[in-house]
Amino acid sequence: MRRFSARISARITASVTARITTALAAVLAAGPALAGSAAQPGQTIGLPTGAQLPVGLYFVNLSSFGVRETAPLSSESNVNLPTLALSTPWTVLGARLHLFFTQPVAASSVRGAPYQSGIGQQLLAGQLAWDLGGDVGVSYLFGGYLPIDTRFLTQEASLSHRFAVSYTGQGYNLTANLLYGTFLSERSPFGVLYPDYLNLDITATKKFGKWEIGPVAFGSLDLPVNVAGYRRQGQIAVGALVGYNFGPVTLQGYVTRDVVERTYGGAETRGWLRAIVPLYQDKGEAEPDRALVTRRQAE
Repeated sequence: MRRFSARISARITASVTARITTALAAVLAAGPALAGSAAQPGQTIGLPTGAQLPVGLYFVNLSSFGVRETAPLSSESNVNLPTLALSTPWTVLGARLHLFFTQPVAASSVRGAPYQSGIGQQLLAGQLAWDLGGDVGVSYLFGGYLPIDTRFLTQEASLSHRFAVSYTGQGYNLTANLLYGTFLSERSPFGVLYPDYLNLDITATKKFGKWEIGPVAFGSLDLPVNVAGYRRQGQIAVGALVGYNFGPVTLQGYVTRDVVERTYGGAETRGWLRAIVPLYQDKGEAEPDRALVTRRQAE
């Protein structure tokens, strides 16, 4: 009887071991774990990021909720990007100096799993914005995302370069903002791969009195890395934005939907809401009907 029990136990152990080995092999065959860009794709939509801000201090919060059509259950995420933006009276190389601080807070549920939430990577950044005349402005932002220990979010430190051009004449906001991110380490201590990335946020809105409306779009792309089994992520999303200037406070809402996606597991639909609140503003520079431009991020 003891021999029979020992044989059954051995067979069960061998079966369980084989299943675990098979599962691990399947995970490894699927390629390395990937992390997305440190800067949330689409986060600067609606902002004339190439233009100069009126001198002042601004609070900007962008909150978004997205549902991605993954199988067998959908994946959900909420990202909040509260930002302090300081537009200084100082100039560097003929450009106005802007300073930014962003503290992201995020929550997510992957394929129906219980929600996880935590604090994301802080962004510290400075921006130079040039007024070229004719309502055209260009800017360059340089900043860094600080490392964190929140496991389900990007953890590794990275540098962010952002190049923007804006036309803000006749009530238009025609802006393209290219974000280039480079990670200081290619992998986290837990084996997550961090490829460098490019994001492009595009805005084409028009103001009608206090209202603002127009199409928007964004794209994101992982840059190549020399890692076997690496599968690059990428997406293109389009949507529409509506904004309203309540006076000191401006609200913007937009909805985007993936029309192209690669290695994300399914298309995403995301709703966004931004509030722009001037905490202090140089009244000599501020325009009453100008929806504040803040560059944000978070990042």
